[in-house]
Amino acid sequence: MTLPSGEPSYDLVIIGAGPTGLFAAYYAGFRGLSMAVVDSLPEPGGQVTAMYPEKMIYDVGGFAAVRGRDLVQGLVDQAAPWKPDYLLGRKAEKLENADGGGLILTLDGGDTLRAGAVLITAGIGEFTPRPLPAGDGWLGRGMVHFVPALQAHAGQHVVVVGGGDSAFDWVLALHPIAASVTLVHRRAKFRAAESIVRQARELGVRIITDAEVARFVETPDGALTAVDVQIKGADDERLAADTVVAALGFTADLGPIESWGLEIDHRAISVDTTMATARERVYAAGDVAAYPGKVKLIATGFGEAATAVNNIAVALDPDAHLFPGHSSNAD
Repeated sequence: MTLPSGEPSYDLVIIGAGPTGLFAAYYAGFRGLSMAVVDSLPEPGGQVTAMYPEKMIYDVGGFAAVRGRDLVQGLVDQAAPWKPDYLLGRKAEKLENADGGGLILTLDGGDTLRAGAVLITAGIGEFTPRPLPAGDGWLGRGMVHFVPALQAHAGQHVVVVGGGDSAFDWVLALHPIAASVTLVHRRAKFRAAESIVRQARELGVRIITDAEVARFVETPDGALTAVDVQIKGADDERLAADTVVAALGFTADLGPIESWGLEIDHRAISVDTTMATARERVYAAGDVAAYPGKVKLIATGFGEAATAVNNIAVALDPDAHLFPGHSSNAD
C-alpha cells in the first residue's frame, strides 16, 4: 500500500505483521483506535508466512491443529473490519518524539508517520538465512531457503540440507508429494527433536550424515539437475536434484530498533506488566518482548497484544477504561 498524501497520523503504529501484530491490529480496532501495520516482508504473517506456511501448528488455543498460512489468513480476516493500513515491504528506520506529543516514525525511503503510540511486535527481528557455500549464485534458480508452496515441488527430486527442526519439517511436508526427498547433514547428530527425526526414518526418507553438498550440477541450459555430496569416510555421491532446500538456520537482529533508546538484551526488549518499554508510549509484545518467566508461544503473544493495546488506549485517553469488556458482549 502507498502512503496517503501528507503525513499520515494514527493512534497506533504496529511494527511487525506476524501473528502478534495482526491480533494487535484487530484489538486496536476493537478499542476504536486507528492503526497502521509496518513490516519489512512483502506479505503479512511474519516468520509463519516466510518460513513455515504449510506447517501444522498445534499450540494455538481453539485449534487442534492449524496450518500456518490458514492461521495468518484468519488473523488478517479478523482485523479486516477495522481497516488497518498495511505498509508491507517497508522498514521502520527512526523513531523520534513529535512536537506537541506523540511520535514520528520514519520509514526507509524517508516517508514519515505520526503515531500516538508504537507497538513493536517484530518477533526475532529481520532474519537472514545462513548461506550454503556450494549454492552461491543458485538462490531462486534451484535453491530455496523456505518452501512457501509445497505443490511447486510435486514430482521433483528434492535435497534438504540441514539438521534442525525446519529441515525435518520440510522433509516431512515434501515426502508425500515429491518424487524423492533426501536429507544431507554435516554431522551425525541433529538439532531437531528426536520425535521428528524418528518419523522421517520410519517413512523411509534417506538421511546422509557426516556429509556436505559440494557442488551444484546444471544442465546445458543452466537448470539444476543434481548435486555432488562429499561423505566423510566414503566416496562422493551424485544425487538427482530439481530443488535444494538450504535449511541451515538464520541470523537475526532488530536493526534500527536497537538505536531507539530501549532496554535490549539478546535481541529482546524489556517490558513491564503493561508491555511498556523504557521509552514513553512505546510498547512491545510477542517474541520480541522480554520479562521474567516469559514463554515464547503464539498464544502468549496474543495475550500480550491485548494487554499492550488496552494500556495504550488508556495512555492515549486517560478517561478510557483499561478493560473494555468482552468482545462477545459488543453489539
